[in-house]
Amino acid sequence: MIRIGIIGCGRILAAHLQGFRLLREAGVDDFRITALCARQLDDARSYVQRGHGPPQRAAVSSIPGDALAVADEFLSDFQNDVDVEVYDDFREMISTGPIDAVNDYTLHGLHHVIAQLAAENGKHLLTQKPISVTVGGARMMCETFETCGLTLGVFENWRYQPDSLRLVALLKAGVLGQTQMIHTGAIGAWWAPNQIVAETPWRHRMEQAGGITLDMGVHQFDLVRAAGGEIVSIDGRAHTIEPVRYTFDVAGKITNEVECDADDTYFATFETENGTVGSVHASWAGHASPTICGPGPVVYTSKGQLHGSSFTDDSGVRSTLAELYEKHISPEQREREIPFGLDDSFALTQLDWLNAIRERRASIVDGQEGMRDLACAWAVLESSRAGRRVTLDEVLSGKVATVQREIAPHFGLES
Repeated sequence: MIRIGIIGCGRILAAHLQGFRLLREAGVDDFRITALCARQLDDARSYVQRGHGPPQRAAVSSIPGDALAVADEFLSDFQNDVDVEVYDDFREMISTGPIDAVNDYTLHGLHHVIAQLAAENGKHLLTQKPISVTVGGARMMCETFETCGLTLGVFENWRYQPDSLRLVALLKAGVLGQTQMIHTGAIGAWWAPNQIVAETPWRHRMEQAGGITLDMGVHQFDLVRAAGGEIVSIDGRAHTIEPVRYTFDVAGKITNEVECDADDTYFATFETENGTVGSVHASWAGHASPTICGPGPVVYTSKGQLHGSSFTDDSGVRSTLAELYEKHISPEQREREIPFGLDDSFALTQLDWLNAIRERRASIVDGQEGMRDLACAWAVLESSRAGRRVTLDEVLSGKVATVQREIAPHFGLES
């Protein structure tokens, strides 16, 4: 039995609990959530038992498919055979709590602190993205967990979306040909034009490692790397389009505002060691209607084009990724990659991490993967500051780290 302690009981916790509930409903029975930790005890208590304790905060988003739109999930919905301890001090929970592993859903700047404590106390860790606030912090986390022989996973659920898993499998099998170009991005699809993202003002302050590049860029580059190969260089530009952001009540009255110095928009081009080229972009700004690059990533290959979940080959035949996956990938591999018919990326991320602990292997998105995704995001910001294309080796080695050096001392880290 793997006993899990969760640190961070903000609104995103509901989506994580939904994932765990789906695992239990699918028959995965060898884990339990045995501890919750939040800065305010009532925040932790609100997720323990349906019908008891303080009320949960309402979902902060109504965007379809947004994890922050999930609400009304309780531990008691899928486990009633363990007592759940609640804490307001993560150090106490990690050192004395009834846990074997930790899920960290805290602010970016705490990830390396919690990782160090978890490793010192022999606990496996699944940390929220980005893995750390600097590449140096990520490297320290990877080295520590490798030395201790513990599992370190990074919660990058885009890689675990069923169509992402299908895409990677079909590319590896040669069914779709060789990747040539990738383009993905959206403007004004989330929190536009000037809302405080998820009602978390720190996301708009650079000294707190805020900004859309670190928040969303790691997701995009993780998918690019999985589909197109390791990125070797990036040319990026980051911007703050809205200098002030607001929270509004239901009547439209301003209830909070924050002056922003972290980016809310970025554009970047990349090239990979396999010769794949392309671009990514994202923005929390943009008035009126959003502009979205298709219903998902656009991937051009030597045999056709992927547009979202639909692949059209050179003869004009269109098939879904699910149809091609069913036809060309063995039942054993399909069950291994997308078991129990699960289609929830949170559940699939959690399951891979749990299996990695059981099987003493790396998870699909382990610390090293998370560090490279973070380096790609930082490459956008460093490139923007330097006004030139930068290589991933420059960022990974610390040769290019001007912006990171400005914020690293705030977190007690090196760049």
